[in-house]
Amino acid sequence: MALNGYQQYKEQSVMTMTPGEMLLLLYDELLKRLMRAELALDKEEYELFGQSVTRCKEIVQYLKDTLNYEYPISHELRQMYDFFLYELSRIEAGRKKEVITELKPLVKELREAFQEAGKVAE
Repeated sequence: MALNGYQQYKEQSVMTMTPGEMLLLLYDELLKRLMRAELALDKEEYELFGQSVTRCKEIVQYLKDTLNYEYPISHELRQMYDFFLYELSRIEAGRKKEVITELKPLVKELREAFQEAGKVAE
């Protein structure tokens, strides 16, 4: 019963988020999954690694699919997301930790830019 209440709380929290909060949550999840993939590689847990990279790709694809092209920045973001998807495919194919290490700061930087933009927009 308590689990059901927690699930309802989570759903309500997501439903009441602003678009900016949702965007930051997606970036947080992307970073978390990149970290999980990195740790799974260290432990040679390849199934978890694959699941984590797949989830990263799904998040980036969602971000790309929801771009609003009325804003010029969306075209640049699309290119960035295409780059992320390419790098994630490289990570998945080669199981290369160094590519994850290179990608994480780029994701963090983009997340921080959106966070700052959200503060300015308030």
